[in-house]
Amino acid sequence: MTKYWIGTVSADHVARGVAGGFAQVGHGKGAPLRRMSKGDWMIYYSPKTSMTDGEPLQAFTAIGEVADDEVYQGEMSADFHPWRRDIDWLPAIHAPIRPLLPDLKFIAGRANRGMIFRRGHFEIAEADARAIATAMGVELPD
Repeated sequence: MTKYWIGTVSADHVARGVAGGFAQVGHGKGAPLRRMSKGDWMIYYSPKTSMTDGEPLQAFTAIGEVADDEVYQGEMSADFHPWRRDIDWLPAIHAPIRPLLPDLKFIAGRANRGMIFRRGHFEIAEADARAIATAMGVELPD
């Protein structure tokens, strides 16, 4: 059964992952990526343009399909080897979250919608994933 996931990552880090064909979440933690399976879908949400000094963005910035069942460590520096997952990223446009708020069930009824994104990686319903994909100019397969 296909699952749909959100990863919360700054847009500059998303761009690196898309260029490299991988996903990385939670400052390189492996456990969240191990919950995903080949054929699942990953959507990145970027609250800011850059992790440290970025401007607010609050948009969905990448979408792709999990390519295989392997979780592996990459090398960012001599002492940082984050866990990664290969993703087949699709061409997509950034989709600001505000116009989608009325349609997203995982946010409905939350006084502070931003708190759920602090989890860093979480599963969402297929209907929410399809609404986000459509806003990004992507049609998910049936």
